Amino acid sequence: MTKRKQVYWLSDAEWSAIEPHLPKGRSGARRVDDRRVISGIVHMLRSGARWRDCPSEYGPYTTIYNRFNRWSRQGVWSGIFYALTGKSDVVTGAIDATYVKAHRSAAGAKGGPSNNAIGASRGGRTTKIHALTDDLGRPRALVLTAGNTHDLVGAGAVLKLVPTPRKLLADRAYDARKLRDWLVERGCEPVIPPNPTRKHPHTYDPVAYRSRNAIERMFCRLKDFRRIATRYDKRADNFLSAVLLAAAVTWWTPIESRA
Repeated sequence: MTKRKQVYWLSDAEWSAIEPHLPKGRSGARRVDDRRVISGIVHMLRSGARWRDCPSEYGPYTTIYNRFNRWSRQGVWSGIFYALTGKSDVVTGAIDATYVKAHRSAAGAKGGPSNNAIGASRGGRTTKIHALTDDLGRPRALVLTAGNTHDLVGAGAVLKLVPTPRKLLADRAYDARKLRDWLVERGCEPVIPPNPTRKHPHTYDPVAYRSRNAIERMFCRLKDFRRIATRYDKRADNFLSAVLLAAAVTWWTPIESRA
């Protein structure tokens, strides 16, 4: 992604990766330049500013927000992310979750907080991002839950989105017999340290487990986008769309464009 006077534009390589997966052949007025609008959306995710403060280089802020909002409802951003990640198997994956503080502006969505992945936890009102990464530490699947939801609930949702990896790295929060048995039945080796309270702790591969920190680094990079590090979106689908778009641009567009 190139930077010009604090305004971000999708590079040629990034655009060539994203453009084939955009909606085509839809009726209605001709869309405003997709590349400019999506660049504006990514800029806003990175800066964390209010939509109305979107730089004029991208055009009217209403166009930027309306496109983000409309394509969120239509599942376009999710489609782009999963189209870029492909269908290849994951040999060694890692699973984990991270908390995101929900700003007070995220309150008030129709259906209430619990139906929009906001819950009360030790950190206040939070959302959890659950992720499964591939062998290179890139996110392959992402889901949201309320912040007070157990990690195992999110794990079940994430693992249903992609083929089960051959080996899964996870911390002690995922040490549950139900999950371990589910993985083994599908030919996956669980690499999960046993809870210290277990009377008969199971064995695991400590050498393979050292690679689990890759998912922590993934979350750190994802939270470089300020609208991901703090949730301002009222609706869960909008916030998940922001997470998926940030993940797609950061990890699943050509590497040379991010030098």
